[in-house]
Amino acid sequence: MSAGDSSRKTLEVETYHTRFSAWTPFSNKSLNRQLFQERVALISHWFDLWTNKQRQEFLFTIFLRCSKSQLKFVQDWFSERIQVAKVDFSTVLPRFISLYIFSFLNPKDLCAAAQVSWPWKFLTEQDCLWMPKCIRFGWFLPYTPTDNEFGAWKHHYIACVSNLDWQTPREAAAIYGTLNEPKREEEELEERQREKCLRRKIWEKIVLRKKELFKARPPWVSGTGCSSLLKPKCQPRLSQTVRERVGLHEALEKQLVLASLETLPKRSNISGSHSYPLLSKKNGHGVYKNDDSSSYSSQPHFILISSRIPAYEMVVESVKAGVIAVVYEHGITLESLLYLIEKALDGWKAQSLGLFSDGDSREINLLQGYKIGIKNLLRPDVRNFWEKLGSYVTTEEEGGHVDIFVPLGASEAGMEVLSQLAQLTGTFFTAPTGIATGSYQHILSDWLGPPREGAPPSVYFSQSKLQMWSSLTDFLEDTLKSVRKQLRPLFKELQKSISGRMIGQFMFDTMSVAHVLSNQETAQALADGLVELSKEGSERNVTEGNSQDRKSSLSKNDLNLEALVQLERKLQMDSAEKRTRVVRELLQSERKYVQVLEIVRDVYARPLKAALSSNRAILSAVNIQIIFSDVLQILSLNRRFLDNLRGRLQEWSPAHCVGEIVIKFGSQLNTYTNFFNNYPVVLKTIEKCREMIPAFRAFLKRHDKTIVTKMLNLPELLLYPSRRFEEYINLLYALRLHTPAEHVDHGDLTTAIDQIKKYKGYIDQMKQNITMKDQFSEIQRIIRGCPTLSEVNRYLIRIQEVAQLHCCDEEISFSLRLYEHIRDLSLFLFNDVLLVSSRGTSHTPFERTSKTSYQFIASVALHRIFVEDIPDSKYVKNAFILQGPNHEWICATEVEDDKFQWLSVLQNAIKSSIEK
Repeated sequence: MSAGDSSRKTLEVETYHTRFSAWTPFSNKSLNRQLFQERVALISHWFDLWTNKQRQEFLFTIFLRCSKSQLKFVQDWFSERIQVAKVDFSTVLPRFISLYIFSFLNPKDLCAAAQVSWPWKFLTEQDCLWMPKCIRFGWFLPYTPTDNEFGAWKHHYIACVSNLDWQTPREAAAIYGTLNEPKREEEELEERQREKCLRRKIWEKIVLRKKELFKARPPWVSGTGCSSLLKPKCQPRLSQTVRERVGLHEALEKQLVLASLETLPKRSNISGSHSYPLLSKKNGHGVYKNDDSSSYSSQPHFILISSRIPAYEMVVESVKAGVIAVVYEHGITLESLLYLIEKALDGWKAQSLGLFSDGDSREINLLQGYKIGIKNLLRPDVRNFWEKLGSYVTTEEEGGHVDIFVPLGASEAGMEVLSQLAQLTGTFFTAPTGIATGSYQHILSDWLGPPREGAPPSVYFSQSKLQMWSSLTDFLEDTLKSVRKQLRPLFKELQKSISGRMIGQFMFDTMSVAHVLSNQETAQALADGLVELSKEGSERNVTEGNSQDRKSSLSKNDLNLEALVQLERKLQMDSAEKRTRVVRELLQSERKYVQVLEIVRDVYARPLKAALSSNRAILSAVNIQIIFSDVLQILSLNRRFLDNLRGRLQEWSPAHCVGEIVIKFGSQLNTYTNFFNNYPVVLKTIEKCREMIPAFRAFLKRHDKTIVTKMLNLPELLLYPSRRFEEYINLLYALRLHTPAEHVDHGDLTTAIDQIKKYKGYIDQMKQNITMKDQFSEIQRIIRGCPTLSEVNRYLIRIQEVAQLHCCDEEISFSLRLYEHIRDLSLFLFNDVLLVSSRGTSHTPFERTSKTSYQFIASVALHRIFVEDIPDSKYVKNAFILQGPNHEWICATEVEDDKFQWLSVLQNAIKSSIEK
């Protein structure tokens, strides 16, 4: 064997042994590389099969064995491929080290550092940094800060610096005198010229410094400049990338949202608190002055009218000339309402102020979320509102008073509310007693307080128009729904009170006396109604006894009947007479209510059952049972209740009781529960049978809206059970108010009120659920791509139309930025979420009207919305920024009032959402 063969054999043996050995040979580089690749592939295969925990343990073991150079290689590799954000030292270092670093800054630099970020703002406002700077100049706090007080020494430093006496030597010499010799006129002239030059140089340097700061300012801070009217505090705007990198905790994000709300602009009002700037020389939104003069010879009368009032346009049209009327939206805030009042009065004080709002005998439904009652009257925001409202009225000695068109005088709780309001404001408050039942009939009843020349309604309104409105409120509201739908697009750009007055005038003209007299059927209905009223009047006179007989005989013999009636109304009745009057009103209203239920039985139920028995069925037995069974049971229950009341009143005396009868009636309200649970089914059954059964459609056409049915149809008659409970509560409260505490009936009346009130709450909750469901369905229908809105406890607060803007260049000075209008938006504000949609308008050829379409864009939870104001400049007006987690919108309203009210409502809704 040759030497070459033996060496080749030796190499093969060596290769064979090396392949499966635990060490890597150094003599053969190619073989070494191949072996290394095979082992890397084997380990990679194992690594792919391991779990996440096993991979982490393996990497941990490998990194422990690496040297510093190898770890540096890993770090460089990550730095090249993954961009690591720069870390703020204040979030990494211990707090005492960060405070030590900031302690080397002067006050000016500390204030600049506070605008960098929220962590820097928190650190640079610590008392340990500002206290030495104050003590250095001998500025000591006059009190000891509490544990939770933040930034006391900084505020003290700023207050002390702002009060320093900065004067030139000449000005100081003129004030405090000087020991130097008096100067000649030329020297004094030269010194003034030097001072003038010095001031000019200082101002030039200040302007140059401001320009440099604007250029060096980052984009997210450039929007925090101030204008002459709106001066918000500086706040950082978190861009989307920053929010994603930082990953804000939910609690911290809520704190930032609240902080952004605090930076919104405020205005100064006559009470010294802050709010939006008061605009002058133009009427505000919803303000209507009936006279043309800009000044008043005496204090004007002022009336607030809520848009929640049914057919409020008719009420606005009823306002007298010379009375200032303000129509306000039910969804605004207390601050916005005060703003409207200030603009309308324009510095004047009102001789009297009326508040025409929704409510009952215990509380005033002033605004959405503000039911003013005895429980929340002393809340800081509510108390502040009433104190400011009282300051707009002249003193009681000058005849000033506040008239609330809510029957607070009909209950003890309402009287307590009036008493506390008078104590808070020092102004006389009055309200109707609410004994007259019916829809808003209480405003025509007796009012509290001493007799005046005219009742409060006659001060503000035309009596005839107001009486027509109060009698036909429900019917007018149903009619106005269609009228508003047709006329609102034409009045879109007008103020709310002006458009409301035009619609009200249109309705009054339509309902003129000439039209009524020309209608023979209506005239016949009026004649029959007068006959029925005369019969009821005769029955009432028999029931009321000998005193009423004497009064009727007196009326026949006395020619001055009207004078006697007015004199009788002015006399103050004692508690027994008032109590008797309330009981009679309860009996009279119950009789009318039972008559309505008997109309349903006699006009509809009995003929349909008779047709079914005679084999000429109009409706099946099942449909008749569904529609009429519950209401007939209610009729049976209320007839027994009426008989008990009538029997008790026949032998009535001040010692008799009514509470036990009402308690017995309240224990049987499960009959009403069945009716209200089936009420939607009843209405759907009526509509379905009307569409599918011609005989039933003809039957309803013959009987609906006739003299016998009081010009009502079947669904309108079925509304009465739900409205009766509000009258029960008002009358029972009035009865307990005039019942002495030691009377036997006082405790029973309290129990009866609790029963009826609890059931009234059940009815209101059902109404609210149905209303919200319909409202959400309508919104989802008109907005394309809208997600499901129906959720528990969600309700709509306000809809605001805005224009979306786009900033052309965010790097220039904020006051010089240009914006372009991108599209129109509609903001739907709910109590927990803000829905943003685009708004488009399409016109039909040869038609003046237009159609509006909506497209869903985004929905943002309220607790995640940052709000930032954009001060007015010559390039943009009424603008603000809404910033969510994924989107940002620059919006602008048409007028400043809309911006103020929107930001005020949005701020209130965000705070309420975060508190939940």
